[in-house]
Amino acid sequence: MARREPVPSTVLVTGGAGFLGSHACVEFLDHGYEVVVVDNYCNSNPQALTRVERIAGRFVGAVYELDIRDRRALSAVFDRHAVDAVVHFAALKSLSGSTRRPVEYYDINVGGTTALLHTMHEHGVHRLVFSSTCSIYGRPTTVPVDESAPARPTTPYSASKWLSEQILADVCRRRPEYTVACLRHFNPAGAHPSGLLGEAPRGAPENLMPNLTQAAVGGQERLQIFGDDYPTPDGTAIRDYIHVLDSVEAHRLALDHLSDGPGMRVYNVGLGEGRSVLDLIRAFEQVSGRTVPYEIGPRRPGDVAEVVADSSAVTREWGWRPARDLADICRDAWRFQLLSPYGYAESERRPRPTDG
Repeated sequence: MARREPVPSTVLVTGGAGFLGSHACVEFLDHGYEVVVVDNYCNSNPQALTRVERIAGRFVGAVYELDIRDRRALSAVFDRHAVDAVVHFAALKSLSGSTRRPVEYYDINVGGTTALLHTMHEHGVHRLVFSSTCSIYGRPTTVPVDESAPARPTTPYSASKWLSEQILADVCRRRPEYTVACLRHFNPAGAHPSGLLGEAPRGAPENLMPNLTQAAVGGQERLQIFGDDYPTPDGTAIRDYIHVLDSVEAHRLALDHLSDGPGMRVYNVGLGEGRSVLDLIRAFEQVSGRTVPYEIGPRRPGDVAEVVADSSAVTREWGWRPARDLADICRDAWRFQLLSPYGYAESERRPRPTDG
């Protein structure tokens, strides 16, 4: 029987204060990992990590404010800590934002990945979990989509993630010491059930769920729906919404399985159920008791009609299955809005919920 290496004990989390990253830190701490975080807080808040520690009942080992493209600063982190593996979340992630600022997205998302790989190699660290995205599939010809479907990215964001995947795959082909688990997560949403952690970006949110909760409490006049002329039952786009806790559990399992062998493995992480924008609104209204005002606008560049996951590979290999449904996603996102009306800082004034 082949010798199985020990499960890594100290994990460096890039983008650890972000939506996925902060929830992942709780998951890693809960399962005995020592966690070191790097984040430049361009779309996150350091207070999220204070809440991570409150939920987990453990301290994050160390937190560094830096841009991972700064190889000197990143190298100093590796010098200070005996890092066993890296979980790479740090990236700009807005599909529509990437169409406005394509060069910035390639610079940060691809350049950040190559800088990280350089620094890891210099310090003898060759095990990585890469958080990728279903948007690399673009407009799939069949739904649900499995990992063998061709990549057809439609935005600079999705193209930057696909380029990063190609780089990682090529490195693994040429350097057998590398082990990479690439997780193409579908549409993570929701929040930690405590209400302490959720999706609270700096500035105006671009993802659907935080915009929906803002519309429910009057933080914006109405929710903007981008297109109702797609070839779907109600005309709005269909996505596979997965609870953020299910997504980060898959990332923790990826860490656990980095010792399975060298090379790169790619897995979809989704619920496997497609829901339209209007489906999501109705589910949220049922959970919250609020009516969500909305208006229909034109499609955004790069948006597609339908993407739903076939996640059978990760179920087959690791036994992972999502444990939460759309109602859980809505319930937890609403609790975060109610308990954290200003997000993570008083300076980021989010509207208080109105009575009724």
